[in-house]
Amino acid sequence: MDMKTFKRSTLNVKVLFAFLLTAAAAEGQSFHQGNCPQPSVQENFNVTQYMGTWYEVEKLPAMFERGKCNQATYSLLDDGTVKVRNVELLANGKISSIEGVAKVKNSSQPAILDVSFFRGVPDAPYWVLSTDYHSHALVYSCSDYFGLFHIDFAWILARTRVLTGDIILQLHDKLTAAGVKVNRLTVSDQTGCDVMT
Repeated sequence: MDMKTFKRSTLNVKVLFAFLLTAAAAEGQSFHQGNCPQPSVQENFNVTQYMGTWYEVEKLPAMFERGKCNQATYSLLDDGTVKVRNVELLANGKISSIEGVAKVKNSSQPAILDVSFFRGVPDAPYWVLSTDYHSHALVYSCSDYFGLFHIDFAWILARTRVLTGDIILQLHDKLTAAGVKVNRLTVSDQTGCDVMT
């Protein structure tokens, strides 16, 4: 590659990076330079105990979430994969839902899953960083792009629509230790959700 081609390629990458940064900022995404962090995950994760419904308490901004009353229900399928059903209440009063399948990538690390919602679209990582199975869970997802930047997501989940402040602070500490900026977390609206039941 000659110097002119190299400079043009470098410029194209910078323009792409600037464009994606602007788009991500507009959507409130958590967009960062460099590779994804590699946080530790829940030890001895038991996928069966994790099944059931979880309610979103806090999250990093996610452009694919537009409503409130966000919740996810997980069901173990016969082949060992997990059915995922995400539901939210939109501003117009309609309930929006999407279904996908999660699978453990490596049986020696059952807390690291990949989730697929659409054919032909790469799976999304789903890392359970911490859970006690009956009250709270902390989930992290991060995707690298060209080794130049990454976009990450995080969710604090609960078995009820509220979670005590002390548990939230503990989960914030875990995210901070993982290199996630907790000041970007937003509180999820779990009010007026009776229509969801």
